Amino acid sequence: MYYGNIKKCDIANGPGVRVSLFVSGCRNCCPGCYNRETWDFQYGQPYTQETEDQIIKMLRPDYIEGFSLLGGEPFEEENQEVLCKLLKKIKTFYPDKTVWCYTGYTFDFDLQEGGKKYTENTKEMLSYIDILVDGQFIEEEKDISLQFRGSRNQRIIEINN
Repeated sequence: MYYGNIKKCDIANGPGVRVSLFVSGCRNCCPGCYNRETWDFQYGQPYTQETEDQIIKMLRPDYIEGFSLLGGEPFEEENQEVLCKLLKKIKTFYPDKTVWCYTGYTFDFDLQEGGKKYTENTKEMLSYIDILVDGQFIEEEKDISLQFRGSRNQRIIEINN
């Protein structure tokens, strides 16, 4: 897996100050996407054990409220196994920090058993996510007044609260 960016102090992708990982690879290719370069599965840098250790360390300070996972697309099949292990480690080390995940796929169709993005890792991956922001970005529904989402069709779903 590759990633495009890690933000150490992100205030745009969930409440409070967060550490955010932008993974590479996305098949949704939404028109108007603000992060087009991450559609390429080889964009950025390889995700390594060193990368994971860096994220865990960045989450340590008390002022960090949680972790946000974005893309690209975290639920592409190629990304799920690595991200499932990362999220498990985050919840093990920091059970009180929230995990937010942004996906262009829908929770109730694509990410459920039998859905087009459901793999052997999906259910476990979802078990570590507190808030899922789902749905493709739709340029015609873009609304800059929305908090933590880009278009009106996208939903903020509490999964594990």
